[in-house]
Amino acid sequence: MSETDSQTNFVRHQMLDPQLAPVTERGAVKWMRENLFSGAFNTILTLLGLAAVYYLVSASLPWLLNGVWNANSLTECRQIIADNGGTTGACWALIKARWHQFLFGFFPQDAYWRPVLAFGLLFVALAPVLYWNDRKGAIMVAASGVLTVLAMLGLSSPGTVDLFTIVLMAALFALAWAMPKKLILVTLVYPFTAFFLLWGGPIAGPISVLLGLAAAAWLVVTLQPRIGSILATVLAVVAVALLFLGPYPLTSLLSGALQSITDWGLPAVNSDQFGGFLLAFVIGITSISFSLPIGVILALGRQSDMFLVKTLSVGFIEFIRGVPLITLLFTASLLLQYFLPPQTNFDLILRVIILATLFSAAYLAEVIRGGLAALPRGQYEASDALGLNYWQAQRLIVMPQALKISIPGIVSTFIGLFKDTTLVSFVGLLDPLRGVTTIVRADINWKGIYWEPYIFVGVIFFLICFGMSRYSMYLERKLKTDHR
Repeated sequence: MSETDSQTNFVRHQMLDPQLAPVTERGAVKWMRENLFSGAFNTILTLLGLAAVYYLVSASLPWLLNGVWNANSLTECRQIIADNGGTTGACWALIKARWHQFLFGFFPQDAYWRPVLAFGLLFVALAPVLYWNDRKGAIMVAASGVLTVLAMLGLSSPGTVDLFTIVLMAALFALAWAMPKKLILVTLVYPFTAFFLLWGGPIAGPISVLLGLAAAAWLVVTLQPRIGSILATVLAVVAVALLFLGPYPLTSLLSGALQSITDWGLPAVNSDQFGGFLLAFVIGITSISFSLPIGVILALGRQSDMFLVKTLSVGFIEFIRGVPLITLLFTASLLLQYFLPPQTNFDLILRVIILATLFSAAYLAEVIRGGLAALPRGQYEASDALGLNYWQAQRLIVMPQALKISIPGIVSTFIGLFKDTTLVSFVGLLDPLRGVTTIVRADINWKGIYWEPYIFVGVIFFLICFGMSRYSMYLERKLKTDHR
């Protein structure tokens, strides 16, 4: 036996089985010790937070649990609560009786399928924007189609409309699954489709406007290689102005020609019949869609070396940011009509959309300018080294990075704009928070009710804004290319 073996007293031939960590170092106990009770100060804050939660739950839970869903008036609600031995309770019967006004305002009840179909097609149009060339867009289209058809069936819409919706959504799903990039055509056509569904009238009107804009786009594509992007765009804008606002508008001629071929359309709906969340979506989504490109242009204009462009951009941004939105809405409602030609009928909803778009664009311009300022100088120098002109550098190198940096601020501005749609009640429109709620509470049967309509509207606003926030976080994770 060697000297080494003689000095060895014990050699282990088998490994010990792994043992569980101590109780304080695993599971919920570890999480609570590290996050809730890691020190004296955190322990005090945790106890105070638990006390506040207990107080709020104990005060509101009986009111929620004793809620009544089936009643014809507030008095009947209170009587049912008293008969069940309760002292307080929510009267959700108001929501059950007036839900259609919170959602659609005074839109004709036999035409509820029109805003529902427009809302379902909205998600189809958003699919290629949110999930470009991704099968997740097809899943989004399928979910939107199923929910739209179920809503149609729940609203007892005409059978022909239900069948048309099923066929349309199935075709859109097949397109999204087989050729997801082609779905962008639906996005381009959607604004005209939504206008036709919501406001109705002859279909020749939206088609003529679509043809006019298509002609302007063709003009830009044709002239851009010859005279440059800026001059081609200016000429296209002038052409569009002549098409729509000239002494002999071409769109009117096209509309007349199309009406001579077919006068098919939907019953017209006036703007004063819009209300509730339908109005909030119309104003919010339209303003969000147009404010982003205008904000990008203003941000670039504010950094321009051209004195006139920079001065106009700075003046517009500072003026809009210095004036409250409610002042602009009053201007749109009362003063704008004085600056228009006599006998001009300028729709109030359109006026509000224009002012809300410009208001949001000014704030977005500053958010995007912050993203541009965060880019290192080397990015601009790299675009110059590649031989790119100004617009190519902005499109391919600068703006994608600036927009990625600005995602949290952009989505926050969108959320703020959507919530600000409730301010339109001050100019006579029926928003869901104040306009419709005031009308509902003025009914003698529901006189005295307070919390229930505001809670219902607040929950819907929260779900929409929370969804926008979560998508913002998803987009940030997807576009995160650094290595930290």
